[in-house]
Amino acid sequence: MATFTWNVSQTDYEVSNGFIKVAHWQCNAIDGEYSTSTYSTCSWADGTPTVPYANVTMAEVLDWCWASGVDKDATEASLAQQIELLKNPVSATGVPW
Repeated sequence: MATFTWNVSQTDYEVSNGFIKVAHWQCNAIDGEYSTSTYSTCSWADGTPTVPYANVTMAEVLDWCWASGVDKDATEASLAQQIELLKNPVSATGVPW
């Protein structure tokens, strides 16, 4: 069973008002010796969400991402499927000699 770790590595925000416009997020999946990850961004219009940069937590930013269309369950399911393919490959490359 894979373990999933979500992270926000960076945010882009307006200096003038302190509101976050873009979050750069990753989800890492680990199952024993197998691991995979995905990276993307989520963005918002100026002033939404309304918690200023100086006061926001990573958990809040992740919640905003999930509420704004990042499908947490589908992302984790996709990563779990990738790990299963690493554990049990259905194709390979190479030459027979």
